[in-house]
Amino acid sequence: MTHWLRRLAVGSLCFVSCLGAAQSTHDEFKQAERIAWSGNYNNFTAAIAQLDHPLKPYVEMAFYQRHPRLKYQQEIQHFLTIYEHTPLEWPVRSAWLEYLKRHKKKARFIEFYRETSDVELKCTYLSYQLDLGAPKKAILDQVADIWTVGKSQPRACDGLFRAWQKAGYRTSERVWQRVSNAAQSGQTSLLDYLQKLLPKHEAYLAQLYKTVRQDPSAAAGLYRFKKRTVKESEIAVYGVRRLIWRDPDLALRAWQKMQNMFSFSQQQKDSVAYRFALALASKGHKDARFWLNKVPKSLQDKKLLQWLMSNMLKEQDWEGISALFVGHEQLSNAQQYWLAFSLSKRGDIAGANVIWQQLAKERDYYGFLAAARLGLPVSLNELPLEIDAAIVDQVSQAPGFKRAKALYELERYTQARREWNYLTNTSSKDEKLAASVLAAEFDWYDSTIFTLAQIKAWDYVDLRFPMAFKDLFSKYSKRHRVDLAWSIAIARRESSFAPDARSSADAHGLMQLLPSTAKYVNNRKRVTKKRLYQPATNIRLGTSYLEYLKRKNAGNEILATASYNAGYHRIKRWLPSEAMPAELWIELIPYKETRDYVKNVMAYRQVYHTRLGRDGNILADILEMKIVK
Repeated sequence: MTHWLRRLAVGSLCFVSCLGAAQSTHDEFKQAERIAWSGNYNNFTAAIAQLDHPLKPYVEMAFYQRHPRLKYQQEIQHFLTIYEHTPLEWPVRSAWLEYLKRHKKKARFIEFYRETSDVELKCTYLSYQLDLGAPKKAILDQVADIWTVGKSQPRACDGLFRAWQKAGYRTSERVWQRVSNAAQSGQTSLLDYLQKLLPKHEAYLAQLYKTVRQDPSAAAGLYRFKKRTVKESEIAVYGVRRLIWRDPDLALRAWQKMQNMFSFSQQQKDSVAYRFALALASKGHKDARFWLNKVPKSLQDKKLLQWLMSNMLKEQDWEGISALFVGHEQLSNAQQYWLAFSLSKRGDIAGANVIWQQLAKERDYYGFLAAARLGLPVSLNELPLEIDAAIVDQVSQAPGFKRAKALYELERYTQARREWNYLTNTSSKDEKLAASVLAAEFDWYDSTIFTLAQIKAWDYVDLRFPMAFKDLFSKYSKRHRVDLAWSIAIARRESSFAPDARSSADAHGLMQLLPSTAKYVNNRKRVTKKRLYQPATNIRLGTSYLEYLKRKNAGNEILATASYNAGYHRIKRWLPSEAMPAELWIELIPYKETRDYVKNVMAYRQVYHTRLGRDGNILADILEMKIVK
């Protein structure tokens, strides 16, 4: 048992090791599931009768999902009643509803329907109610939200839409609303259809929206806005807000001229100012400061304040930073750090040290930097874990927990997380903490980490920063000559130690490797996606890639970390022509994702450095480091 569980003053408990001791094996479950898939009802009921396993409901789900029949209605209804709102419900309910739809069982469809994001099912439900005599107004009042979306809807909605239109609900205002939604969603083919529905004198607006969507520079061709109407002004604002990211100078000139053409509302002007400020600041444009200051305080969110601060840092406007933040009661740790920095630059060392001293108590990037500045020891601020043994036992016996655990052991990770999310979303804070402890016992690291974050239990450091896959990280970090704390910090940031993690960019596994990257560091030999989900393979290739990036960046691990996230060539473009303090360069990284990534990895690395029993503040090196092209 791990040291943090031994610290619990809860007596002798049989936690995960005792779960399911008298239950069927996973092999018996899989055999019963195969029988359910086959569709033989007698064999299925016999298998169910003999099965004592947490995933018994998944065997039932497999049968009813694949073989919905009217003769099983009573059993299906019983199943849906018992497992309503659980992850087991909708695979069966949607299959049952599709079956009833195919067989035109309208009354039964209405009986079994539940609110869903499935538009096809919802349209069928509303259509059937109309067919069976429901009050028209009550039904048709619900259709506008389905029709006005910025994408094409399923054919099952067509009859409902015709009835809605015939009743006079499809007004020109609603058509215009859908035109705007379609343009902003990029559904330009839908605009061709909607153009025919607009009043004849406004039909050109759909084409204008389409033109500006496909080529934002078209918004600068002011001759296109012939009538100078309110709707034209909406398209103009939409276009210039997109154009600022592609061609800032053209967008600035176009906006100046537009203001002489249209009577923009203050809301429109403010939205343009906000977008211009973000775009120009991220591009380092000379007019960025002007637009940052032009945004009204009501729109000055965290993102904008970050860019305002970054702009002042770039210009070394220490007085401006002090004026920006002094007097604010709730400053972020970043804002506190740089306020102190600006005070020190203006000669107020005592004032700076007061802020840094307080900040040094924090367990994050800025807290560690502040501690390094003052020569203070790193503090992880860990709390002892206190939890009621009865609650742990209660959660361990919950059917949802048992199902999640069994699915995880079977490596059915998606289903396991659905069960876990249902369990934790319906649990108290203490029950969530107990579930986190139990998940850690069988090395389900990402569920422990995410659940602790959900309840803001930040101070259970060894639970939040586990020594996951330590043997593998030690082996391959040593082989590739990279720091163990660094490589494990990368994985903690990339995947929270979920072996099956996959990003929208198609990166895979613990260290989130693209197949192309994996092939490159694997001596140009292809690595299958399946192998990238294997911890040993992923860590071997991930640490090899870290070694490669460190070498490419002349041994600079800050630049290597940034390169791991954003790519080596992009980082090279961000390097300053004149030497810049590393802490300042990190703060001025133009991509928020990469900027936050570097800070998080460095903070996580310090946590693991300390947890490995090592002394010192590794972020102290940042204070002495210079970054230059």
